[in-house]
Amino acid sequence: MRIRVRPLFLALTLLVGCNGNRDQLLAEIQDPRPETRAAAVKKLAAQNNPDDLVLFTRAAKDLSAFVRGEAAGALGESQDPRVVDLLGELLEDPDEAVQGQAALALAKVKNDKAKAYLTLQYGRRGRATRQVIVQALKSANVPGAMATVVAAESKGLWDRNLLALTEGALPERVGAAEELGKSGRAEAVNRLLPMVRDSQVILAAAAVRGLGDAGDTRAVAPIALLLDESFPELRESAIGALMKLQDPTAATKLQAVAVEKSAVSPLATEAILTFPRTPTTDAALCAIALDGARDEALDAGRAMRSRGGCPAEPIAERLSRPASAASGLQAVTGLGPSAQALLPKVTPWLNQPDVTLRTLAVEAVTHVRDPSVVPVIQKLYEQEVAGLTALRADWITQALPQKYSADLDPSAPRPEAGRMKDDNRSSKHAQLFERLQALNAARAREAGRVVVQPRVPSELSDDVEPAKLQPLATLLTALGTLKAPGALEVLKGYAEDASPVLRAAALVGLTSVGPEGIQVASAALLEPDRELQKTLALALAEQGEAGQLALVASLPKMGSEKLVVLDALKRVGAPPASASEALQGVVKEGGAEAALAAQLLGRMGAKDAVPTLLKALDDSNSVARRDVLLALGAIGDVKSAEVVGRDLYHDLPEIRAAAATALRKMNTGPEAEPLDALKGDYFREVRVAAGASPTKEGTASGGAQ
Repeated sequence: MRIRVRPLFLALTLLVGCNGNRDQLLAEIQDPRPETRAAAVKKLAAQNNPDDLVLFTRAAKDLSAFVRGEAAGALGESQDPRVVDLLGELLEDPDEAVQGQAALALAKVKNDKAKAYLTLQYGRRGRATRQVIVQALKSANVPGAMATVVAAESKGLWDRNLLALTEGALPERVGAAEELGKSGRAEAVNRLLPMVRDSQVILAAAAVRGLGDAGDTRAVAPIALLLDESFPELRESAIGALMKLQDPTAATKLQAVAVEKSAVSPLATEAILTFPRTPTTDAALCAIALDGARDEALDAGRAMRSRGGCPAEPIAERLSRPASAASGLQAVTGLGPSAQALLPKVTPWLNQPDVTLRTLAVEAVTHVRDPSVVPVIQKLYEQEVAGLTALRADWITQALPQKYSADLDPSAPRPEAGRMKDDNRSSKHAQLFERLQALNAARAREAGRVVVQPRVPSELSDDVEPAKLQPLATLLTALGTLKAPGALEVLKGYAEDASPVLRAAALVGLTSVGPEGIQVASAALLEPDRELQKTLALALAEQGEAGQLALVASLPKMGSEKLVVLDALKRVGAPPASASEALQGVVKEGGAEAALAAQLLGRMGAKDAVPTLLKALDDSNSVARRDVLLALGAIGDVKSAEVVGRDLYHDLPEIRAAAATALRKMNTGPEAEPLDALKGDYFREVRVAAGASPTKEGTASGGAQ
């Protein structure tokens, strides 16, 4: 009897203990503290009591995300089909952690309805939840889990956009046209092509933008015809689309727009600059260098420098006639050293009485950078200084005094009364007298034509219109760029000039005359004049390593002006390796500047920047995320593949595309499956980045049709 009684006694004791523990948990599930409620839910779930399902259902509505997450897990452990709808609601919870727990819980139910919830919500959730959904489907033994949800998302987007295009209001149709084009599907192109002639310009422009994203070269000819339209929005959209389509056959049509000197001419020039090099694109750029507006012409000419320049005959012909000389000089300025052969045609214009042509000629020889013209530039500089000095007659009509009058002589004794009153006036007269004496001494040395001369006094330059100072400004830059003897001292004098025109020109010239000049010029980067900053930054960047390091050194002292410096560095290629630390500092600060800094680090292949770039990915809201991913891909450090691979699940297509591009450059194996799944993505740019090849119809192999 004892043997039988003891087990019964122990069982009763355990039952009483369990009931006591359960009573405590039932009390704790109503505790005001969320962490206590969550712990109680978790412990009750471990007891696997079917009667507790109602408690977990109630906890799923709790105000605390912590409790809701534990409730989702408890509901999943029950594997009760009745909880699927509730878990589906939790999959849309505002808290991302709750979404992930709901996804894992749905996978445990293992029925078709649960899988349908997971598949549907993949396209609506953020990166972390999308990744968990794929893991959940894999745990539920769904074959090709990621490919399945990617295809489902693609189908949903296509159906929704197609419905909006055919049945939506005008704003919806506009958005749908652009989104359908981004799919790159042949059917999208077939639907959008007729729309480029729609009577509603806003819809036609949207169709054009969509065709640009579709990547189908069938759209090139119809879009190029739109450049003849008069609607600015339509023309702008057409240029943007042609830039994306990258078909050089459109270069001739774009050239006509580029030389018309309209509001869209800069866009047309930019488009041609991005095209692959062909004889057609070279010819178009040379034509723009001759006949385009100044900025576009200079950009086109600079682009042709690395391509061997432009044919000399058309430019020489322009230079042979006064009526067309301006365009020829403009072309030589853009072409720079590649137009060396045209220098004999340019130098005669340095002696022309027409100040405009003479100034253009100075600019041209400056960019050709031939030191043989230095004596002529020196002489022109002295003549220009003398001409401006003659303007003193406008404000001093009498003969210049050779000594102070008695009442103005600062060394003469005078009564204490009124002394303070006259101090300022005497000081100004003293300064003026000293400057005039210096000018007289300069004229006495004119026969020797030495470069070192005193600058034009600010009192003179302040009285002159900025346009009249431009010839002198051009000569100042020329003295520095051509490294004329004594240029450093002359330009340092003008670097503090009151005239913004003269000061900017002197600072640009200083960037070419050695370390001291670079130091003076780089100090001016901290001034508030944004245009001066842009001009100086580009001039310094073009000076090679010394100028670029000066730019990099200025970064920690700058605020939003960092964008100016970073953009200048980007234009000239990759900075020296020693710039990595400063650029990493910009990445750490975040913001738009971080994107440019990441691009530069990628160009440099800065392996020491990998930890900084990976840390930047921790910020889910970073505007530089795409550029950081691409930089990591350019650097090619395989250790970063796992972190980069997480963004294959990102909800933004441009981020998925950047992650795919980076991983393919790293050539790592673990991410092969998600990369392959993205070949069925809705967006063409993602499919191509994942490795799918564009077809003739502008679609990508592997994409759902």
